[in-house]
Amino acid sequence: MNNFVVIPAHNEGSKIASVLAQVKKHADNIIVVDDGSSDDTAEIAKQLQITVISHSINLGKGAALKTGCDYALEKMADRIVVLDADGQHEPKEIPLFFETLKEADIVYSFRKDSSRMPLVLRLGNSLINSVLKSLFSISIQDSQCGYRGFTAEAYRKVRWTATDYFMETEMIIRASKNKLRYVQIPIETIYSDNYKGTTVFDGVKIFCKMVWGRLL
Repeated sequence: MNNFVVIPAHNEGSKIASVLAQVKKHADNIIVVDDGSSDDTAEIAKQLQITVISHSINLGKGAALKTGCDYALEKMADRIVVLDADGQHEPKEIPLFFETLKEADIVYSFRKDSSRMPLVLRLGNSLINSVLKSLFSISIQDSQCGYRGFTAEAYRKVRWTATDYFMETEMIIRASKNKLRYVQIPIETIYSDNYKGTTVFDGVKIFCKMVWGRLL
């Protein structure tokens, strides 16, 4: 199997080296999408002999992931795992995703110790999970966790249009509509003091897009 790891990155120069050092222990095909960084994120990744695709401006996580996954398909990827560049996700769990993809089309993860998640994120995640279940009859434990894996064929079916953080939710909705087989696995999560993930504003946008999508 031709396995790929895709990592979107925006101004992660202080962490990208340590993340990639760990990822390289578990994957040979690694793609970093530098999403318009103003620091040395791309240069550091290139020094580590990693394939880097750069956006000239910041387009958003959804756009960066799609760029990386599209490139992986061009390189004949069979399975793809995506994770964040900020050190929040443990690269040592990459093999578990690839192993689980032998029996599933798509693998979602959920953060085991959710009590360590910042309160505003925990509440927002819970709300989005509830709305997904209410509007789309989809039951996902951690809909906003970006550590995921999917087969190449599954990616073709869930390929999202969102350029922002809504892509995680859109992926779930598209996977459900296409009746893809999915598995949910627990993961460890490392939270730093300068967490840069989904904000309250992002959560509101995700909620509105879900409601609007259900009405269409």
